[in-house]
Order: sequence, then structure tokens, then C-alpha cells
Amino acid sequence: MSSRSRVILALVVGLLLGLSLSVASRVVADRSPADASPVPAGAAALPWKDARLLAEVMQRVHDNYVDPVEDHQLMQNAVRGMVEALDDHSTFLTPDEFDDMKVSTSGTYAGIGVEVVPGKGGVSVVGRMAGSPAERAGIRTGDVIVRIDGVAVDPANLDAAIARMRGPEGSSIRLGVRREGAAALLEFQVERAHVQLQSVAAELLTPDYGYLRITTFTDTTATELEQAVAKLEHSRNRKLEGFIIDLRNDPGGVLDAAVQIADDFLDHGTIVSAEGRASDAKFRIEAKPGDITNGARLVVLVNGGSASASEILAAALHDNHRATLIGRRTYGKGSVQTIMPLTDGQALKITTSRYFTPAGVSINGVGINPDVALEGPEQPPAELDSLDYLLAPAGSAPTLVTRDPQVSVALQALSSHTGAVAAGAGAVTAR
Repeated sequence: MSSRSRVILALVVGLLLGLSLSVASRVVADRSPADASPVPAGAAALPWKDARLLAEVMQRVHDNYVDPVEDHQLMQNAVRGMVEALDDHSTFLTPDEFDDMKVSTSGTYAGIGVEVVPGKGGVSVVGRMAGSPAERAGIRTGDVIVRIDGVAVDPANLDAAIARMRGPEGSSIRLGVRREGAAALLEFQVERAHVQLQSVAAELLTPDYGYLRITTFTDTTATELEQAVAKLEHSRNRKLEGFIIDLRNDPGGVLDAAVQIADDFLDHGTIVSAEGRASDAKFRIEAKPGDITNGARLVVLVNGGSASASEILAAALHDNHRATLIGRRTYGKGSVQTIMPLTDGQALKITTSRYFTPAGVSINGVGINPDVALEGPEQPPAELDSLDYLLAPAGSAPTLVTRDPQVSVALQALSSHTGAVAAGAGAVTAR
């Protein structure tokens, strides 16, 4: 073995030894004195052959790969591969990825307040948050951002464009925008500000029934939903008879948000339970008395894009006989991930629990079958992903019920008083 290989092996062995000893000491420290027992034989044993293999592979790649690769990058790749090989939802997060994760869960960031998708020659604005810097500057839905601070936008790299639009609060950004009907490129100077992501939208469908759309679950989603219900009821100066909760294409998010929303509509019953190896990965959450709608009828719209926290909410309302599920079978993500910060701004997102519906069923890889299955073509996901699409300004387009046949079906279920699940109805399937 070369001297360099021996150095790498020594570093890897040292790292693994440190990890082994820290894990062993933690096992002892977490036990009460009465339960303490000797560390099992081999707990701090070092996998020498595996350490040697890793050092040998790093050396061969370093010396023979067609392009030069730094040892730091090789180790980062090794860590990422180790974690991502566990399952489809565990991953290693770089500092930038960890920052993005914090934005998606907290629901707040410093930026200009637009929703964008890849477009022709840039990124297309499909949503604009009310009161955002983009709205104040005159950016419109349908605009295509083709240059940011004089640099062309690559539509194939959406994440890079989003990252460039974010920045310190109070800083400025210069956008080159192509607008339909405008002969020349438009220039906008936009000052970044604190932006609150909007994850809930609401609309009154009839004098008696409201519509609630949840696009993702963040730390603020439950508060947004509670405010939306209060606003709809205030507009009628009375409690509404029913609500459609639209979870189509909602990929999930923060577990606590789904639990709180389920609790908002339940007076009692189990919301979700989970099993895992760590003590805090095992839990059962029960609903507390108090229903913000006073028992209004509920219909929940779901599809194959409804996952994770969306499925937790849908199952909680269904299994407690509180809502009818309409649509298509859900995605089937029955696990809980925990974010674990590491050194240098990095983090691990690893699966720590498997959760179970109130009926005690794991939906992982199976999904939830709705009570009423809808046939025909699925609505285009891109249209569902934007709140602006479903909530067009009054008078500028046909009503939501007219534009969206699935909402129409849900409203018919509510108004015909079929929006209550018969006791024992089984929409959840397992294999």
C-alpha cells in the first residue's frame, strides 16, 4: 500500500473509531443506572476490512479517474451514497440544500415573492404573492424572467435561478423580463424583502360551502388554514355547512402541520401513530376536543401526487369518519424523516419512523384508496401546482366549479349530504 493510501486509511480508521466510541458512550448515557449494562461486545469494534476497502477505492479513483477529483469531494460523495442507499427519502444535505430545506419547512425567506417554472429562454412566473416585492415592482403572472443581474437564466437549472432571486433582505436585484405583447425586453429593479410563502388558498363556492386548497405543509400552514376558514365564515356571518379540502399534488412537508390541521377538524380520536428505534421516533397523537367548523361536512380531494403529510391528514379525517375521500389513490409514503444538523452547516435527512393511520394501517408503497374513485384524464399537475390557477380573480374566468370537474364532483357530494363516511368504510388498503 502506498504512503498516501496509508494516510487515507488512518484518517478513515480514526473517523470510524471516533464514531464508534461516541455511539457506545451515548448508549450508556441514555440508560438509567438501574438499567445500565456493559456495552455489548463488539460495539466499539472497527470494521477494518471495510475501512481498508474505502481507502483503496478512494486511492484508485483519485489516481485513475478520467478527471481529477479532490479527496474532499470523494468523501462527500461517499457520505451521500451511504445515506441515500438506505431508502428513497433519506439524504445528505449540503449547506445550500439544508438552507433550502429550512425555507420549505419554515415557509419564510428573503426574496421577491414569485412562483416560477422552466419557460422558453428563462423561467416563467406562474404565481405572484400578494404584497410581494415582485408585485410592487410590476412583475406579472405570465412574464418570463430571462436575465438576472445581467446574466442569462438557464431554464434547465430552475434551482439556480431561484437561488439567485433570493438574497439578503433590503438588497436589490435587476431582472430582464420578456412579456407577451411587449416589443422589447423589460427591465425591473426589485428590492428583496421578507416573504411569507402561501400554502393555503380559500374560496367560497356557494353561500353554504367553502373550498380550501393546501399546496404544501409548512410551519405556518395550520395558522393559514384556520384564518382561511374564519375569513370564509366571516364573509357569510355564520358557520358554513361544508368544506372541500384539496390535497391534490400536495407532496407533504411538516408533520406537525398536518397533525394540527387534523386536530382542527376532529373532536376526538387518533390522528397518527409511529414506530421507530429511537425513543422520540415512537409516538401516538390524539385529537383534542374542539372542531373549528362545528362539525361541517368535509370532502377531501386526493390524487397520486398527494403524499406524506397529505396522506396523514387524509387518513386521519377518513378513519375517524370525518370526511369522504374523492379522487385517485394517493402516493403511498408511510415514513417520517428527521433533519439532523451536522458540522459546517450540513445536515442529514434520514427516515426515523414508519407511521400508521388511525386504523393501524401502514400505507407505505400502497397509498390510500378514495371512497369515490374518479375516472378519466388527470388534471395537468402544472395547473394544480399554482394557487393562482385555481383562484382566478372574480369575473376574469369561469368559476372554480366550472373550470375544475373534480371540484364539481366534490361539491355535489357535499350538497347531496353524502360527505360523511359510513362507519367502518375502508378506503385504506394494504398488502
